Amino acid sequence: MEVKGKIIQKFDLQSGTSKAGNPWKKQNYLLETLDSFPRKIYFDFFGDRADQYPLEVGDMINLSFDIECREYQGRYYTDIRGWKAEKIDANAPVTTPPPANDAPAPVAPAPDMNFEQTQEDDLPF
Repeated sequence: MEVKGKIIQKFDLQSGTSKAGNPWKKQNYLLETLDSFPRKIYFDFFGDRADQYPLEVGDMINLSFDIECREYQGRYYTDIRGWKAEKIDANAPVTTPPPANDAPAPVAPAPDMNFEQTQEDDLPF
């Protein structure tokens, strides 16, 4: 999935060692979308990607991410895990896709249909 937005907050880098003895690190950010009704998205870069994509507050980016869910002691936790961030020009015009419309598209009448009907039609209704 992808979203465009502006980094509005950068959190402290988290790091540690897994139970298997492997080092890990995670960098969290807060992004505000560029929609007409902006939304905030809390996401992270995990492992090497934390260093690969150094972002700062104010950066305009196109974020590619996955949504992951895990269970722990009967509770479910959802993460938005970034896997790519491309910086975009803040002065470039922003084009957002039109909102999805669940209504079906109108159907044009067939060219051979005659809409000039009179009351003398033999319609059963």
